[in-house]
Amino acid sequence: MNFPVINMQQTGRNITLLRTQRGITVKQLQNMMGFATPQTIYKWQNGESLPTVDNLVVLAAIFAVPVDAILVTASAV
Repeated sequence: MNFPVINMQQTGRNITLLRTQRGITVKQLQNMMGFATPQTIYKWQNGESLPTVDNLVVLAAIFAVPVDAILVTASAV
């Protein structure tokens, strides 16, 4: 049985794309998310980590997309 696997690099590129399409800077997103520093956002965008479920819900609201439009998946072998 094949299960989807989240591609962290592609998801990071997708977060960057969604952010720039809406004209939001990293600093603005940092403030919207209530983060003290932008490092978490840069880690997402660079594919080094994924947003937690609660942060995914906030990103989906900010970007006005469903959560599954943020995550990029591929089938695992």
